Amino acid sequence: MSKGEKTRQRIVAEAATLFNQRGFEGGSIADLMEATGLEKGGIYRHFSTKEELAAAAFDYAWQAADDLRMQDLDSIPNSVDKLKRFITNFVERRSSVPGGCPLLNTAIDADDGNSVLRERARKALHQWQDRLSEIVNTGLKLKEIRSGVDPRRLATLIIGSLEGALMISRLERNRDALLQAESHLESYLESEVKLLQRRKN
Repeated sequence: MSKGEKTRQRIVAEAATLFNQRGFEGGSIADLMEATGLEKGGIYRHFSTKEELAAAAFDYAWQAADDLRMQDLDSIPNSVDKLKRFITNFVERRSSVPGGCPLLNTAIDADDGNSVLRERARKALHQWQDRLSEIVNTGLKLKEIRSGVDPRRLATLIIGSLEGALMISRLERNRDALLQAESHLESYLESEVKLLQRRKN
């Protein structure tokens, strides 16, 4: 990796933390200069606009969050247990990028104006929905999940419950809402989603 590529990665990593904590408007180039030790020209040598930098920073923060929440899922054979692991990962594991979930932060921050970041967040949401839907579809085929369960609706329910609980937990400055959402979703998966296997005599 060249020196320029290393510098670019360092800028993106610092910007990811800055924008994830303070938002696009709240994260200034002056703050980024201080964090990286670079001059303004040194930053804009790698990015033509602040918006381009913010998009790269979101991608970086999102990848870190996605990797963490999908961790260990491939090693779990049962689809319902995969969904439970995703929920546990969301509640228990903290991203290497400070500031909370980049999807939640960016969706709220970019809703009123920044179309590039809004589209990035929308694409990230759809990525999660697709991946969880795939797990549900596999569970339906393997008869681990009840027929009639809608994969997309279940994926949206899980993500919406967790992101909403995260917002409440951050406002209240405690983990109660997240733990309650985890407990409720796990009970829901057991009672409404999982196909109970009949015992063979």
